[in-house]
Amino acid sequence: MQRTTWSRLVVPGLIALAFGACHPETREAMRLRDACEAGDAEACTGFGLRLLAGQHVLRDRARAAELLRGGCDAGVVEGCVRLGGMYDEGTGVAGNDTVASGLYDRACRGGALEGCTRLGVLYLAGEGVAVDTARAATLFEQACGGGDAAGCSRAGSLLVVSGDPGRALDYFQRACDGGVMSGCTELGRLYATGSGVAQDGARAATLLDQACEAGEAAACFHLGDLHATGNGVAREFERAAELYRTSCNRGYGEGCYALGVLHQDGAGVPRHPARAAALFSRACELGYAAACPAESES
Repeated sequence: MQRTTWSRLVVPGLIALAFGACHPETREAMRLRDACEAGDAEACTGFGLRLLAGQHVLRDRARAAELLRGGCDAGVVEGCVRLGGMYDEGTGVAGNDTVASGLYDRACRGGALEGCTRLGVLYLAGEGVAVDTARAATLFEQACGGGDAAGCSRAGSLLVVSGDPGRALDYFQRACDGGVMSGCTELGRLYATGSGVAQDGARAATLLDQACEAGEAAACFHLGDLHATGNGVAREFERAAELYRTSCNRGYGEGCYALGVLHQDGAGVPRHPARAAALFSRACELGYAAACPAESES
């Protein structure tokens, strides 16, 4: 294992453990702390991750950043990914997309595939780096090829945007099989619309239900659409309204809008124009442009 001097980062007695010392996870945290104090970079990274999450230790994001930085500098690429995430999200450090992109690049080059996916996202958005969709696609392909399911989902989404849903199908399936619910959602959408694959509403409903249950707001919305239209499932406006409401409550603007339409029409829910208007306003606030009032012409 790589070793360095960590005494200035982890001082015995200053890091309080949050649970009783008899708990196995607490003992493991103490072991990592002690190994870190002895100069083990991997242990420092592991302990830093626990400090970041408050996992059986008292949360200390500033100290976590120091430990992850030291681990990254010592070649522990997991530290580079997690520290990059802190800069990306502004957690425990001042947000800085340029620093985040550099850390993700180091992680990706070191074989941490999640770093490749995260760097690709920055290239898509032009955050910390210039917009470069082709570079993003290459990074997502690299990550997916190495088994990063999130990279597969991202690669599939770019293929859909470029007009190749048939190729996207395999990427979304790999993402879904890997437990990435956005992949299940997008796969369900392809089956629902028959894009790049034979239309199969029942298959779409199964995938979307799985993703909705796992917390994917978009999946709840699209499953609601299946029930509203009777595509592969029974046509039930009450069930559609329930699903739209769930997606809206999770911050999905189009779900708020769709629920507003049902209240406006009295389909599956009581007709309630004021409630519909409030939902349209909420949808606009959440970024669903179609729900926003048209600007009056001067």
